[in-house]
Amino acid sequence: MTIPFNKPYLSGREEEYLRDALQSRAHCGNRTYTEKCIRLMKEKYGFGEVFLTPSCTAAMEMGAMLADLSPGDEVILPSWTFSSTANAVVLRGAKPVFCDVDPKTMNIDVTLIEGLITERTRLIMPIDYMGIPCDMDVISAIAQRHNLMVLEDAAQSFHSYLNGNPCGTHATMAAFSFHESKNLSCGEGGALIVNDPALVERAAFLQEKGTDRSLVIKGLRAKYGWVDIGSSFLLADLLAAVLFAQLEAVDEIVTLRSRITAGYYDLYQPYADKGYLALPIIPENVLLNHHAYFVIFDTDENQQRFLKLCRDRDVYPFRGYLPLHSSVMGRKFGYQPEEVPMTEALSERIVRLPFYTDLANEGLEICLEAMRAVLQELYGC
Repeated sequence: MTIPFNKPYLSGREEEYLRDALQSRAHCGNRTYTEKCIRLMKEKYGFGEVFLTPSCTAAMEMGAMLADLSPGDEVILPSWTFSSTANAVVLRGAKPVFCDVDPKTMNIDVTLIEGLITERTRLIMPIDYMGIPCDMDVISAIAQRHNLMVLEDAAQSFHSYLNGNPCGTHATMAAFSFHESKNLSCGEGGALIVNDPALVERAAFLQEKGTDRSLVIKGLRAKYGWVDIGSSFLLADLLAAVLFAQLEAVDEIVTLRSRITAGYYDLYQPYADKGYLALPIIPENVLLNHHAYFVIFDTDENQQRFLKLCRDRDVYPFRGYLPLHSSVMGRKFGYQPEEVPMTEALSERIVRLPFYTDLANEGLEICLEAMRAVLQELYGC
């Protein structure tokens, strides 16, 4: 049996809702299923305003526009994140300022943020890696002291909770992903959460190509016109129909995925106790959505051997991306590997393990047995 890194989950009602949306002949954004998704998300999680977007990438680009980033501005973000986080900054002409990570979570090291703030800093963009929420209380306090916005890259943390509150409720704005690799998926999709009421009207203008069409829909204008910059930051209602089926099943999905987390923890913890590797440490004030699981090996050689030996057994863990600061684009901004040392070192030893909802019901024991054999070969125990 092959264990892939990821496989999208079907909750059971996607086809029914997709057929309904298709037959409605109302297929573009902000139609029936978009409204259903937004209503469910606001009622269940208490988000400010929700804007469904074609991707999390689009949500972050929309958020960067709302933050009024312009050439010469600086944005603090971790180097250990996907390129979309930095692209949202660079597309506005601003400069990404890379912060190192906390090895316990691979999230931004909050103790280093304040030292990176300059008179040009406009925004902090933390990412909730593996679905583990950043320390948003500390980040928000820093932002408040320096009059900065926070755009939380919550691509991986939908349905995670910090201090009893859902991810996406702590920052000025937050961006979620519904890509096929995430807990909830509609193939491609995202959402921008806007928690500052003063930004909501403009967010609607940006989403509708810079027009005030939203005011016409509300009956406040007879005609709409071009009033701002913007783009087509709209999720097609056909994809929203698929997403709605997933949203209805979110509790079931997270419960299933928790079995995978438990299986990995039980397998790897004895090796962590012996100092062979390190595991994520989940803070006590966090309720996890079980998006992913990572292992940091003692050496890069053992990381590479682990990947190869797993592939030989038809199990496919994933190394992940290069840190942004040492990637081609990061070097174009003048960054050197030694400038973000913890991220640089950990990136050579980290592995993301296969993680998808169906694995909980089929293949988990096979996956664990294959990895157990690999670990015994690596460490002799």
